[in-house]
Amino acid sequence: MAAARLGRPLPGSSVLFLCDLQERFRSSIAAFPQIVAVAARMLQGCRILGVPVLVTEQRPDVLGPTVPELGAQDLPRIPKTAFSMVGAAAPLLGDPKIRSVLLCGIEAQACILQTVLDLLERGLDVHVVADAVSSR
Repeated sequence: MAAARLGRPLPGSSVLFLCDLQERFRSSIAAFPQIVAVAARMLQGCRILGVPVLVTEQRPDVLGPTVPELGAQDLPRIPKTAFSMVGAAAPLLGDPKIRSVLLCGIEAQACILQTVLDLLERGLDVHVVADAVSSR
């Protein structure tokens, strides 16, 4: 318990958020292949550790599906229209054990920022994976 208060993510109290790594952004996001590769490694690690994962897609009818190289084909993908992932994450965030969120994805100035602000407002520790976040 004390470790979680110090901001250290632990497998039993953390969740991984993968934000909007979709086909339509492939050519417009800086370093997109590298961002996806790091996010895919985070996903692999979280699978090994049993950390729950949330994958969102911003307006998938317009922006397309999550890119296959992420390796999240077997995970549910939650569609969203708001910038923040928090609305889509309600079931996960309702678990009182969850204290930390690991965050990867795009657009840093909109979806990532709004998600971080909403999570902090809920009193959660937020860990933005710098090598797995980008923007146009």
